Amino acid sequence: MRLSDCHNVEDFRRLAKHRLPSPVFHYIDGAGDDEVTKRRNSSAFDDCDLVPNVLAGVQDIDMSVTVMGKRIAMPLMLSPTALQRLFHWQGERAVAAVAERFNTWFGISSLATVSIEEVGAAISTPKMFQLYIHKDKGLNRSMVERCKSANFDAITLTVDTIVAGNRERCLRTGFTSPPRFTPSSVLSYATHPGWVANYLFREKFALPNLSTHVGEGTNVALSVADYFNTMLDQSMDWKMAEAIRADWGGQFCLKGIMSVADAKRAVDIGATAIMVSNHGGRQLDGSRSPFDQIAEIADAVGGQIDIICDGGVRRGSHVLKALAAGATACSGGRLYLYALAAAGEAGVERIIGKLRDEIERDMKLMGVRSPSELNRSMLRWR
Repeated sequence: MRLSDCHNVEDFRRLAKHRLPSPVFHYIDGAGDDEVTKRRNSSAFDDCDLVPNVLAGVQDIDMSVTVMGKRIAMPLMLSPTALQRLFHWQGERAVAAVAERFNTWFGISSLATVSIEEVGAAISTPKMFQLYIHKDKGLNRSMVERCKSANFDAITLTVDTIVAGNRERCLRTGFTSPPRFTPSSVLSYATHPGWVANYLFREKFALPNLSTHVGEGTNVALSVADYFNTMLDQSMDWKMAEAIRADWGGQFCLKGIMSVADAKRAVDIGATAIMVSNHGGRQLDGSRSPFDQIAEIADAVGGQIDIICDGGVRRGSHVLKALAAGATACSGGRLYLYALAAAGEAGVERIIGKLRDEIERDMKLMGVRSPSELNRSMLRWR
């Protein structure tokens, strides 16, 4: 299978599975417990039909939307995800370059493999930093101050990782950061010599936004579950979130909001956006999909805060359904991670281009000239 054979997210998933050692692929692909929620994140869109209008004069359309004060060229954002240089040696650098090319939001994780400073200097388009609150308060302060100095446009506080989800695929494969080569995994690494060569002989793997304060994840091999369970602050609450917002002073997003009550509290503490997200199904299995929650959250806080549908997006039609239900924009992680793993920057550019084209084509087929014309009258739930 070649890059030119990849026409959608699932095609890139298959190519990524071929090119990655098993522990690394299953880290991207896996989720919590029975992975019911992960599957539901995408299948929820299948339970809702679009009702198009015709003869709408759609030769010229405008796909742009404003999210957290920034006008972006399309209503699809690239979510922050961890450990990207494990998936392809270009890592966050490749994804940032593509986000700039398509003029959309790009986020990096606290567990990014490229520094805040490098990303801040590399792109001029909107960028967010996904903040995990650690027990080490000096580390938390350091990351926020570094984002200020690097001119990041938003802080996105992740609120659904108080403890790690039960990612059984990672337990079976023994995945850690940095990777630990064990008797059970060595064959999978050995049969992917290209990946091994890139990992061993290119720049040393590191988590530069954390390594100033902790060795875990960079020099000390640890599973992501162990990292969350031992390093993150389980006492985080609404008061702490409000204090971080005040200290940051800029655009502030809460990632992991799923209920109307929490969406209202996000408005109350002065957040400017929420990501309706269940962490890609990697945390609480059996929870609702983000798309399933958009309508009732939009009815409660629409117009008061930007609502980003994060999770399960695989098609342009998914984006249109979420916007019609009340979302401001959509975002996704796996949708570009599979492409990054499969073919680096060229893969990410291809899949984001494909999704952008789908959004444009589907808007024309729906008879709308801008995302603002999408509304719930164009949806029917099965």
